[in-house]
Amino acid sequence: MKIDKKEVLRALEHITVPGEGQNMVESGAVKNIQIFGDEVEVDITISNPSLQARKKTEVEILKIIHREVYEKAKIKINIKVDAPAKPKTNEIKGKPLPGIQNIIAVASGKGGVGKSTVTANLAVTLAKMGFKVGVLDADIYGPSMPIMFDVPMEKPLAVNVGGKSKMKPVENYGVKLLSIGFFTQPDQAVIWRGPMAAKALNQMIFDAHWGELDFMLIDLPPGTGDIHLSIMQAMPVTGAVVVSTPQNVALADARKGVAMFQQDSINVPVLGIAENMAYFTPEELPDNKYYIFGKEGAKNLAEDLNVPFLGEIPLVQSIREAGDIGRPAAMQTATPVEEAFENLTKNVVQEVVGRNKSLPPTEAIKITTMAGCSVVKKK
Repeated sequence: MKIDKKEVLRALEHITVPGEGQNMVESGAVKNIQIFGDEVEVDITISNPSLQARKKTEVEILKIIHREVYEKAKIKINIKVDAPAKPKTNEIKGKPLPGIQNIIAVASGKGGVGKSTVTANLAVTLAKMGFKVGVLDADIYGPSMPIMFDVPMEKPLAVNVGGKSKMKPVENYGVKLLSIGFFTQPDQAVIWRGPMAAKALNQMIFDAHWGELDFMLIDLPPGTGDIHLSIMQAMPVTGAVVVSTPQNVALADARKGVAMFQQDSINVPVLGIAENMAYFTPEELPDNKYYIFGKEGAKNLAEDLNVPFLGEIPLVQSIREAGDIGRPAAMQTATPVEEAFENLTKNVVQEVVGRNKSLPPTEAIKITTMAGCSVVKKK
């Protein structure tokens, strides 16, 4: 049987390419059709790069030609993906929080890796270096900053700014601090759904008088969830620090944390990975290092993901004790712990400076909800 090219075209008019409103002939997706006896070769160009879209298009072409033209036709389909250029990102120049120069999210893939401890010590080390620093404790369900900064019973005061009443962050050790822990009782569990938590965060961000800050550190909850999206929706985050311990269980989750920030729809630069509890050094054997959780796991992960390695923090009793009494360990002078946190902080500052030189400001993201699922888009 001789196959007519016009019949093939008419058949293809029944197919709509995924993501297109017109049929594939009207949209110009059909680039070429060649007939060789009972053989049909079709060249198609689509804009949807997904494997599912390519497979669906191929199956529909096979079905329609076999049904409408010739059921025994031998069909070869060449599909080319011509995806539109990605829109430029990170173009928002203004800052939603006047006076705040850099917003650093401190995250972890899982709980228990010392993310809050690293945040607190990073904050006081920045303050010791002469920077103006604030900490937003965004760990809504497990706020620990009031204890770590020895202000568990403090309450933010109200101040009048431009005719509006604003919260004045609690301050200690040269660091301004806001936490949901200031508004709850020590034995009170915060049992909130996502929207309530997001509303509380927005109040601490936008209804507070932070003043001039060189750095705002955001202590995020562990994992990758609703609070993270709410924070990145509320403000353009300069960069993220991911904290992990060296063992494989923690590294697997840290990898997911890095992946979250690197998604095209979020696109927050990862300043690097910090390794906490890197090794144990007994007080009586200060020159010995015992790699209880494995050696250089986070460093190897950083190399594997091609992100900076920011430094390692030892597992020593004094860090835990300092956090419990509300005086971050980095405030101790002339100690290996102080040196470790200083090295980490210098690397973070260096990465922020490099990031600000080479990249435009990060955008806040837009989040819409469809059929119970969060959809992340750039503003």
